[in-house]
Amino acid sequence: MSNIKVNLENTGLEKKELMKYNEKVEKAHDELHNVADKEDEFVGWLHLPTNYNKDEFERIKKAAEKIKKDSEVFVVIGIGGSYLGARAVIESLTNTFYNLLPNKKTPQIFFVGNNLSPNYLSDLLECIGNKDISINVISKSGTTTEPAIAFRIFREFMESKYGIDEARKRIYVTTDKERGALKKLSNEEEYETFVIPDNIGGRYSVLTAVGLLPIAVAGINIDKLMYGAKTAEDKYNEKSVKYNECYQYAVARNILYNQEKTTEILVNYEPKMQYFTEWWKQLYGESEGKDKKGIFPAGATFTTDLHSLGQYIQDGRRNLFETIISINHPQTDIKIKKDADNIDGLNFVANKTMDYVNKKAMEGTIEAHVSGGVPNILITLDKLDEENLGELIYFFELACGISGKILGVNPFNQPGVEAYKKNMFKLLGKPEV
Repeated sequence: MSNIKVNLENTGLEKKELMKYNEKVEKAHDELHNVADKEDEFVGWLHLPTNYNKDEFERIKKAAEKIKKDSEVFVVIGIGGSYLGARAVIESLTNTFYNLLPNKKTPQIFFVGNNLSPNYLSDLLECIGNKDISINVISKSGTTTEPAIAFRIFREFMESKYGIDEARKRIYVTTDKERGALKKLSNEEEYETFVIPDNIGGRYSVLTAVGLLPIAVAGINIDKLMYGAKTAEDKYNEKSVKYNECYQYAVARNILYNQEKTTEILVNYEPKMQYFTEWWKQLYGESEGKDKKGIFPAGATFTTDLHSLGQYIQDGRRNLFETIISINHPQTDIKIKKDADNIDGLNFVANKTMDYVNKKAMEGTIEAHVSGGVPNILITLDKLDEENLGELIYFFELACGISGKILGVNPFNQPGVEAYKKNMFKLLGKPEV
């Protein structure tokens, strides 16, 4: 039974409008499934919850246990899809102040190699200090500029701190199974390595070793995460738009796009999910933003951002629609007590919970924005845990693939990403090969 529900009532779209896309959707469904098992395509994520490498999965859990025992700090080196998915899951499912918790049985987790700021790297090294550390460098090629620079610095740091032999035991590499600079180095240094599958692109890779090792180190149950994804794989295997809510979401956003709603704001009312939004932004932006097409993916955390973006969403240019993620049952809740003086005038919410107030804020905001001309799609989860989040990850990956096909682009390449790199390398004086 699916824990995800999609509500399109506030989009202004009727079921018959969605059904006009049924032929396109069924064709896209068949195209994805027909190439899902081909090594030279990038659709390996489609059956990943069923076909993942069980032996490597057990090695990931074993490595995570070792890291938890011998390390106070775990540094994840990667950029884009090599870190966003892991960070999204970790921050969604752990304590908001995870790294500050005392006496926990898992290491602090930090992410590096996702920018070129010397301040960020220097501050992190200062923060680590003399603590015991392990690192996980994630890169298909090993030559992507940001993580490659960070790994060069951290490798030197590790070898200086522990010596070459001990450093080797604390460096974990997630890379190509056969090729690339990082794979070659790993073979030479005998680092423990995990595989980035050839047929899964970075932004779809969170449920591979790319995301699973850091997630497991954080103490999150990756078996349950995969079980949730498997639930979604089975649930959304129906090719008809009529019965498939994942495909209904994909179609609805394309219809709204054709109505000049060219920006989609993914909204949540849970700050823990800020990096889930960042993961979603890359997934959709990199998959659909090509051939001068695509919905611009933006994100907001309400109610916080209602005090900065709310005015624009309510009264600004009408090229927006919102997709709201609502969680039925919070992990914890707090009851608001009555105050005898009532100086803040808030006794009208006394004996109500914070989650109740948060939900009413959401309902009131949806009503206001819809009345202001902003269509809203509502996606509801039962609760925020491994199974639900695994299901939500797969839901958005599949919807993205179908949506890109409807749009008429290849949702699995990213040719535009190379433009800035060519200019940067030229300015840095990189020799031409």
